[in-house]
Amino acid sequence: MNSTDKSLKEKSIVFIGFMGAGKTTIGKLVANKLSREFIDIDKEIETEYNMTTSAFFKTYGEKAFRQKEKSLISQFSNQPDKIISVGGGAFLQEEVQQNCLSNCMVIFLDVTWDSWKNRLHLLMDSRPVLQGKSEEEIKELFYNRQSIYSKHHLKVQTDTLDSEETADYIVGLLQSAEVYK
Repeated sequence: MNSTDKSLKEKSIVFIGFMGAGKTTIGKLVANKLSREFIDIDKEIETEYNMTTSAFFKTYGEKAFRQKEKSLISQFSNQPDKIISVGGGAFLQEEVQQNCLSNCMVIFLDVTWDSWKNRLHLLMDSRPVLQGKSEEEIKELFYNRQSIYSKHHLKVQTDTLDSEETADYIVGLLQSAEVYK
């Protein structure tokens, strides 16, 4: 069966959005509610290399990280019934965008800058792309990446919802879709 022949119910779901938008937390909740396997691409890389993402960036560089990320996303996005969380920069790669948009349902977890910057102190140490940057540089990165996230099947604004509410909202939308039944 060609992946484009899959019904929505069979397609894997990919969560995209800026780092710290809740892709992993919400993805796990949605996976649990839909009885699907959850895959966090960053965690897959960390497990394979037995090091944190930050250590991987320092040891091998961002280019190597993006290559490994692309390979894993390609592998998992072609499988049915997965919930996949990709890193905030994964969609910078055209091949990743096309693969996910063709084979999966892509859900963009949208958060405004004002909401997101309140999470900044929680993210600085664990996100290599943020390290050494000023708040103004991070804000510029945030807004520059918004255009890559505009390529999706569903956008969910998360500012006023907690993780559980967001997951319930997404599951409700999916279950109400005729092709999902």
